Amino acid sequence: MTVEIISIGDELLIGQTINTNLTWMGEQLSLIGADVRYNTVVQDKHDDMLGAFKVAMGRVDVVLVTGGLGPTKDDITKQVLCDYFDTKLVKNEEVLKHVRSFFEMRKRPMLDVNIQQAEVPEKSTVLFNKFGTAPGMWLEEAGKVLVSMPGVPYEMKSIMSSSVLDRLKEIFNPEALYYKTIQTQGIGESYIAERIEAIETKMRSEGVALAYLPSPGGVRLRLSVKPTEELKQAISSYIVQIAALLPQYVFGYGDAKLTEVVGADLLSMQSTVSTVESCTGGAVAAALTSVAGSSSYYMGSIVSYSNEIKISQVGVKAQTIEDHGVVSKSVVEEMATNGRKKLGTDYCVALSGIAGPDGGSEENPVGTVWIGVAGPERVIAKKFLFEKDRQRNIRRSVLTALNLLRCELMKINIEKS
Repeated sequence: MTVEIISIGDELLIGQTINTNLTWMGEQLSLIGADVRYNTVVQDKHDDMLGAFKVAMGRVDVVLVTGGLGPTKDDITKQVLCDYFDTKLVKNEEVLKHVRSFFEMRKRPMLDVNIQQAEVPEKSTVLFNKFGTAPGMWLEEAGKVLVSMPGVPYEMKSIMSSSVLDRLKEIFNPEALYYKTIQTQGIGESYIAERIEAIETKMRSEGVALAYLPSPGGVRLRLSVKPTEELKQAISSYIVQIAALLPQYVFGYGDAKLTEVVGADLLSMQSTVSTVESCTGGAVAAALTSVAGSSSYYMGSIVSYSNEIKISQVGVKAQTIEDHGVVSKSVVEEMATNGRKKLGTDYCVALSGIAGPDGGSEENPVGTVWIGVAGPERVIAKKFLFEKDRQRNIRRSVLTALNLLRCELMKINIEKS
């Protein structure tokens, strides 16, 4: 089953919007065994869209289109579909009922342009959109399929997951890959590759594919094979081997989230945690409390952004700051130790650093962050050097702090890095 993804929208072409739909769709399609051949981005112009449809339908089995289905005048995808498939727009009563209920539930008036969203190409099969008013549409011609969906990511994902992927599997019966994913934090893909070189060479010789999927602060390792029992067992064995080589960095598998893994560890140990944050401004606290049930183990935070608050509220000695500087091992150790006592928790995570883009020095350039963890037995602190970008530094600081806490909870030696 060959596939082309067509994304519609001027905002994608001029860089105002990042095409996250393509990334998600490509991954989901590859996992069911689809061969994604092309990615096309076109303007919201009739002739450009029509030309893209013609080319795509001539070279692949399935064309997936996102965008151009809203209520505004520049959303013309449905009309272009009618022109290509030689059909007309008709009002779909089920869609109209859904659109009407959508506005009634929000106590907002429904305009004529909203009613027009219930119009779909007569030859299409409607795909229900539970999160929006624009439906998905499935059209077929000479054994080929074109599916048009909204460009709003969560609406597209819902339609793909509930209607499109299963139907494509039923019609084309692609050979789906069997795969498992390892989640890592705090190590780059090149360093992983170096450490597991021998294992990776053996894996590939046995037909096990390995994909490195990096993101800010972490890398996912996806091991995939043709679905035979022998190769499935091989994947399980290799996952154990890789995790044994990277205990400091491997925090979970599949869709595991670091916040959830840390939360589960704290719950299983019946331990509590607090945070004392400077450069992250409460972002670690926000990450921990994003998990349902976190009140069982997360007690609170002190956001000590200024030196005055570090001294008056956290109890960091003024002399420590004067002697070592605010971004230092000594200060972050005092933040963690004193925070643990003041907030009455088993563990406390503390951070002090320079998020940027200004404020760095030769000794502590932008991106320097000290992270400390105080627990019942000891306090540890480690220095990290991230990047020049403020938001990426905060994101990486949060993930690194959570992983450092995980390692301390699990008694993993972080010095073996």
